Amino acid sequence: MPVARVHRMAAEVTTSAPAGVLYGLIADATQWPLFFPNCLHVERLGFDGAHERLRMWAMTEGRVSSWVSSRELDVGRRCVTFRQDLTDAPVESMTGMWTIHPLGDRCRVVLEYQFTVTGDAPAQVAWAERVTRANGRDQLDRLVWIAERWPRLDELQLSVEDTVRLEGSADAAFDFLYRAEDWTAGLPDVRGVRLVEDHPGVQIMTVDGLAGDGSAHHTESVRICFPGAGRLVHKETVTSPLMSAHTGEWSVEPDGSGVNLTARHHVLLREDAIADVLGAGATLAEARQHVREALSGREHLVLQQAIRHAAGAVRVL
Repeated sequence: MPVARVHRMAAEVTTSAPAGVLYGLIADATQWPLFFPNCLHVERLGFDGAHERLRMWAMTEGRVSSWVSSRELDVGRRCVTFRQDLTDAPVESMTGMWTIHPLGDRCRVVLEYQFTVTGDAPAQVAWAERVTRANGRDQLDRLVWIAERWPRLDELQLSVEDTVRLEGSADAAFDFLYRAEDWTAGLPDVRGVRLVEDHPGVQIMTVDGLAGDGSAHHTESVRICFPGAGRLVHKETVTSPLMSAHTGEWSVEPDGSGVNLTARHHVLLREDAIADVLGAGATLAEARQHVREALSGREHLVLQQAIRHAAGAVRVL
């Protein structure tokens, strides 16, 4: 059997951001869905401080890809090496390394890949090279954008969490969240929902509705469902104008006396859109409050409808 040819690629970028900030952003992959546009969700499967395994989902040329990676974090050398244990076809193997090289008052970040493609078919090799090059370039550019704003990143990030208590069925509550195509029947601000699930547990969702001020509201998102754990995570791929990124999660947690239903949202604000959306002179603090109120108001309607759905479910004993 012929040995698959190893393809090598590398990209680099130079920035004024501190080496420690750059390394921290690379090392904490759980934050990547908020920081890197193509990264949809990351589940940490194991971590001992230096070695970790991650299940990752990403958008690759309009389709959702998923793989499992092992990573080794070396803070002393400021490098992170990775190896895909479970790949996404047509990639057969993938390894690589992030390395940060301090250069006086600047740093150079190098991202290297080595990969093989099943059968080494020219068309599939060309596809793998194209998406690897594009994704690597996008990640480096976005890394620099985030790192250079690090002193103000806490102001640009926003998290919102709401929890309600329900007495009905946990399965029925999750079923309501999962079957979002039915939301138009009970949510007055939702005018239309399109939900596509070509692969079990991975949903592409488009929502058209009304914002709090009565204007049209359009979002698109990818939802990844974990029914056994009572979790549904999501990331918007087309966001509201004030948001650079928006991720979130619903969790359904039963206990001895009922069910906690929690909605969490994480947002990276677009500071350059504040004046267009809220008017000249509007501040970042006002934008934070506006987004917080909009998310909480919309989520309140979803959670209350989930409560009614769960309460009306018929239990089979």
